[in-house]
Amino acid sequence: CPMRLYDARAERGPSPVVVFYHGGGFLLGDLDTHEPLCAEIARLTDLPVVSVDYALAPEHPFPAGADDSIAAARWISGNPDELGRTATILVLAGDSAGGNFAIVTALSLRDEPAALPVAALFAIYPAANPVRHFPSLDEFGEGYLLSRDSMHWFDQLYAPDRKDWRYDPMAKPLAGLPPTLVLTASLDPIRDQGRAFAAACAEAGVTTVYLECEGTIHGFLCLRKVLPSAQADLERALGHLQLLLA
Repeated sequence: CPMRLYDARAERGPSPVVVFYHGGGFLLGDLDTHEPLCAEIARLTDLPVVSVDYALAPEHPFPAGADDSIAAARWISGNPDELGRTATILVLAGDSAGGNFAIVTALSLRDEPAALPVAALFAIYPAANPVRHFPSLDEFGEGYLLSRDSMHWFDQLYAPDRKDWRYDPMAKPLAGLPPTLVLTASLDPIRDQGRAFAAACAEAGVTTVYLECEGTIHGFLCLRKVLPSAQADLERALGHLQLLLA
């Protein structure tokens, strides 16, 4: 699948590489929708970011996107010449549906290690436990950007196997995941999925940092021009990510 490299430096020596999976309900989003966010992550962390343009439903239903995501991380870990960067370790990151893929990829590389280790996982308002009905879906399912109806539409077209861990990563044991940062929005219908994932990681003995951004909505990191608090939220989260890597 296509990928795009972001780096604040024209050249650099061996370093960690951030692998980023965009959100969009498994149907929407692409390299362009998340370009400002990926470029800002690269600038603020001083790390190269590789954005992954995985296959989208409905043309490519489950598990195409998940399989693309795993394959992309394995390809990057092999340090191909096309990458133009020498990766030392991987950081897996993604928002919403991409957060699901980041978690799924981390589990895959835990169980069948790639050429490089995964040093950290950054799950941004992730669809981490999509088979469970949580209270936040009832509280914020209408009027907060991401809606219950759109989530139902995503689910119909993505057509997942609800018992497959590549859709519901919390169906697998989480012990042995890399240090994990989970970021949620307080007014998000899938907020409680992120809360549940962070709690399950901590219970499994995973080094876990959980940040909930008050008074903001799903997708806020891509809305930094209209939600001024989002820039500070991103900077705070990336500070925690860098501490996990240190």
